[in-house]
Amino acid sequence: MPNKENSPQGQENQSRGNTSKRGFASMDIQKQREIASKGGKAAHQSGNAHEFTSEEAREAGRKGGQARNANRQANKQQQA
Repeated sequence: MPNKENSPQGQENQSRGNTSKRGFASMDIQKQREIASKGGKAAHQSGNAHEFTSEEAREAGRKGGQARNANRQANKQQQA
């Protein structure tokens, strides 16, 4: 079994913080955006994409605000 540290890929991985050249997260940001855009367009064309109504968006924002407020209050109580 070849030693990764002695291979060209291993040396490159060491300089990049021990990451591999595989997977979506290791791609160039622009390439990720292209792929994500294609996926979004395909979802809309097939009817699988969900689009929030203004009421759904308002409800989601309200719930997010409540959760954040609850977390802040819990953190204050822990610090006191």
